[in-house]
Amino acid sequence: MLRLLGRKPLTIGTVNAPPIPSVRPPTRDGVGASSVRLPPGHWPLLLDFLCARFPDVPRSIWAARMQQGRVHDSDGPTLDASTPYCAGRLIHYYRDLAHETPIPFAATILYRDAHLLVADKPHFLPTIPSGRFLRETLLVRLKQQTGLDQLIPLHRLDRATAGLVLFSVDPATRGAYSALFAARRIDKTYEALAPTRTELAFPLTHRSRMVESTPFFRMTEAGGPANTETRIERIETLGAISRYRLTPLTGRKHQLRVHMAALGMPIVNDLWYPALLDDSVDDYTRPLKLLARSLAFTDPLSGEARRFESALRL
Repeated sequence: MLRLLGRKPLTIGTVNAPPIPSVRPPTRDGVGASSVRLPPGHWPLLLDFLCARFPDVPRSIWAARMQQGRVHDSDGPTLDASTPYCAGRLIHYYRDLAHETPIPFAATILYRDAHLLVADKPHFLPTIPSGRFLRETLLVRLKQQTGLDQLIPLHRLDRATAGLVLFSVDPATRGAYSALFAARRIDKTYEALAPTRTELAFPLTHRSRMVESTPFFRMTEAGGPANTETRIERIETLGAISRYRLTPLTGRKHQLRVHMAALGMPIVNDLWYPALLDDSVDDYTRPLKLLARSLAFTDPLSGEARRFESALRL
């Protein structure tokens, strides 16, 4: 789930300064501005700090962004290459990628009202901008398609996973829907294709303690009290492969993929679990066979029972 972080008063020495009002720059072609609070330091120029903070971005690129009006102060004005460094300042900036490979699959909007939008995300499409993905993401594509500048996902799916993603449309009601995820009051079901295990009795519940692994983006099971729980049912047997319904009762990163691999039935085409395989180039003919099938909850505003079903198939 995405958490909305509250702003804290800026502390300089032992004196608490009042919060700095922030005017967030508008979305540009679906891409929102990123932000950074300038830490204590002695860089002569803001440009010097940005180059040190983001060493993978050449100085010439930062200078060009400033010249194009793509770096802003917290109260709105653009900043240029001659702007002095000022600790405590909140900076907004637009990033871009020189080369971004198009992802040849489209999302579908299944539902939209004044508060919520529900999208069916295809395999391979990231939910939000990160790393080498910016415009080729579900959030940016939906902003471009709908013109909804305030659109925010209330939860995320792995890039490899397809299915339902719930978005908040209205910031005024966003907290009410976010609270459903925090309180585990959203019933989520997934479907997966994985090896048939006839010796296991279904339905079954798998509980384990999951912790971060190596590389940093993977998870693993470890000893200690369980912090994850998944209910697993076999829907149908298709020879060596079966279709399973997975109901996560907790929401850890990669929980379903780790649990299925731990039971000796890794999800078909999973390149990360149980072993880390080469995924440097996407093979669009071999998507991960995992689908976020349904979302169900009681609407916190109307009290209405809401249920959404993915139109995608494995």
